[in-house]
Amino acid sequence: MFGYDDGDIDTNRSRNTHLSEIVSERYSRRQTLLGGLGAMATAAFGASLLAGCSDDENGVGQAPVVVTAGENVATTAGKRVTLTPQASDNAATTSFTQVSGPTVTTTTSGKAISFVAPAVATATPLVFEFAATLNGRTGRAQSTVTVSPATLDFVAVTKNKNDVVTVPANYAVTVLYRLGDPLAAGVPAYANDGQDTNFAQRAGDHHDGMSYFGLAATGTAPATSNTRGLLVMNHENITESYLHLNGPTNLSGPAARPTAEVVKEIEAHGVSVVEVSRAASGAWSYNQASALNRRITPNTPMRFNGPVRGNAALVTVASADGTTGRGTINNCANGQMPWNTYLTCEENWAGYFRRDADAALRSAKQNRSLARYGIGEGRAGNYRWTSAAPADANDTRFARWNATADVALAAGGAQDFRNEPNHFGWVVEIDPYDPASTPRKRTALGRMNHEGCWIGRTVAGVKPAFYMGDDAQNEYIYKFVSNTAWTAADAGAADRLAIGDKYLDAGTLYVAKFNADGTGQWLPLVFGQGPLTAANADFAFVDQADVLLNTRIAADLLGATPMDRPEWTAVNPANGEMYCTLTNNSSRRPTGTRAVDAANPRAYTDPKTDGRAAGTGNVNGHVVRLRENGDTTEATAFAWDVYAFGAGEDLEATNINLSSLTAENDFSSPDGLWFGAATNPSGQVNPLLWLQTDDGAYTDITNNQMLAALPGRVGDGAARSVTSTLAGATATVTTRIGAAPGTRLKRFLVGPRECEITGITSTPDGESLFVNIQHPGEGGGPANITSSWPATQSGQQGTSRPRSATIVITKVDGNGVVGL
Repeated sequence: MFGYDDGDIDTNRSRNTHLSEIVSERYSRRQTLLGGLGAMATAAFGASLLAGCSDDENGVGQAPVVVTAGENVATTAGKRVTLTPQASDNAATTSFTQVSGPTVTTTTSGKAISFVAPAVATATPLVFEFAATLNGRTGRAQSTVTVSPATLDFVAVTKNKNDVVTVPANYAVTVLYRLGDPLAAGVPAYANDGQDTNFAQRAGDHHDGMSYFGLAATGTAPATSNTRGLLVMNHENITESYLHLNGPTNLSGPAARPTAEVVKEIEAHGVSVVEVSRAASGAWSYNQASALNRRITPNTPMRFNGPVRGNAALVTVASADGTTGRGTINNCANGQMPWNTYLTCEENWAGYFRRDADAALRSAKQNRSLARYGIGEGRAGNYRWTSAAPADANDTRFARWNATADVALAAGGAQDFRNEPNHFGWVVEIDPYDPASTPRKRTALGRMNHEGCWIGRTVAGVKPAFYMGDDAQNEYIYKFVSNTAWTAADAGAADRLAIGDKYLDAGTLYVAKFNADGTGQWLPLVFGQGPLTAANADFAFVDQADVLLNTRIAADLLGATPMDRPEWTAVNPANGEMYCTLTNNSSRRPTGTRAVDAANPRAYTDPKTDGRAAGTGNVNGHVVRLRENGDTTEATAFAWDVYAFGAGEDLEATNINLSSLTAENDFSSPDGLWFGAATNPSGQVNPLLWLQTDDGAYTDITNNQMLAALPGRVGDGAARSVTSTLAGATATVTTRIGAAPGTRLKRFLVGPRECEITGITSTPDGESLFVNIQHPGEGGGPANITSSWPATQSGQQGTSRPRSATIVITKVDGNGVVGL
């Protein structure tokens, strides 16, 4: 470091700061680059810089402007870097300029700038120049910030059974939006004693799949905002024991359920749209009185779109033409569309229906269809809603859940609700920015136990694909390819549901067949092709609507590969590869009808430490991934492997713990799945994958958890033989296993007791992560409270009833993207 001096004689009689004072000041202010997750990388600029001498020939009467700089900086992608320069106080102007490297967006505070280190594939230098000017003369100094690829820069959270959400050091958890929180002005605070009402204007139960939509300053339009937005989330189900004063009344019958209890239970399902914001202090909160807040419940009017719209199979006493319906239910995973809409997916909807003995009143085809979707005769329906008696005879909110064909009414179904089950099992599109809009059920995407629906990479001129799982044992993985090629301008369209019409109402639905050699095919579910014809003696289809109404039967006939409960799908935003969680499968066996195969290669015994019987089958689940041929969403073939196999660290490595999981990353029953947003480093180059669990098998060891991963690519591992032995049967298959995750998979969070971790999204910058905690304490009730979360998160103890809730996770020091 050099300053300016004209020799041993002091000729400068001004009061300007001497170099020795500048040097002293620089070292007193200087911040050291700290290592580790919580570090703030700080560079104090300096080098031999001098500008502007005197304003007379002899250089007397005006001090130079002195610019100093310090050490260069090394950091990793996603970390926040602050560059703090020094210039003598007589500098008239100062400025920063990025000279080279990937362009970053900087924030200025005084002379200093800060930015988040960009995603890179290899160590990459970013050069910045600081300039200070006096009397037209400028001094400059450069410093280099070397950015290395992203790492999981946190210490893995230890497995535990505590009643709080545990996250790594340097992270904070804020409880944001809880079961029962009021969602409109004038709605009283939630008492949480089982006596609250009006859940049509309160947060529902069992928070699940979720997306963040930024809000513009006007509060009405989409924007890339990190401080104000809409959270849209599913409310999958209820923990009925805590919703009522003393638990549910007459749940097991035979007496009628109280009407008020049934109304509450129905309204606690569905979807929330809630405005959230971040204050200057960094604290997040939700706006109870926002005009954009909305609850969508099983009673909300719906519109059918696509090939099944107007079909006779949708006709009921409440939908004479089969074009409209009411509500959505058992909404699990989700999808976020590039044109700023939200997809909610109906999963275990069939269980809500009552069906008495009526097979003789139905056709053989109807009975086959109902059975394939799990609606057999002799069902009372979840929560016995049909037993409630409405005050108004025209009120069909309860009767609609009775799918029994009435012998006294017309055979077509126009006078009863025999066809009501056909109103469910769809993907539903919602415009979060328009509370008055009617959600649309997108029938072209098929009818099943939809777990989620995630869009593949969008490329101009290429038809987009939408990936889905059917969450039940031995069901299938699907994709829908639109008939319309992607146009980038549609992302900013004002009529968002009209854009959904464009891409989601016409196209080809495919089901996946996995081959033993690591390849696979997408089999088209198209009427008139293969066995999907009117001439099929096994099941005669009459048109494309019939194929979509009976998606499962069509997939059976095509020979799709039965999978171990396909749940959430996620698409790597950098390379387009699709991941799908296969949660578990208790019916998987070495041989027989549900025999192991290449894509589902394990059947084993999983012992328990808490006195429960050992689990059998594919107890811990796995995550499969595929790469489309040609890396295009329009492909009809793909390559696949298994990214990771769930297992306890102590299970044998040859045939069960195939991914060599350790105490820092072992998991069971993968469920929620989400890649970081492409708007920040967590979704770029080598994106960050979040993995959530919904597990009972490993809860003798730990509560459910969330892990962070930096996965590789399909084919980065090798083929491997796996031998399954169970109940005296043995079989060996060859599977494809990705490279062992090692330190690129770590446990980031452990939830409270008896919860499921499900639902995740973030702000565009990735610095605020929203996560849902579902059904804590689900095994208890008012007289036996087994969790008091979220009250326990703030240190409270005791007897508070548990509540599903959304949390926000941020870095305590503000140092960049969560997880990196």
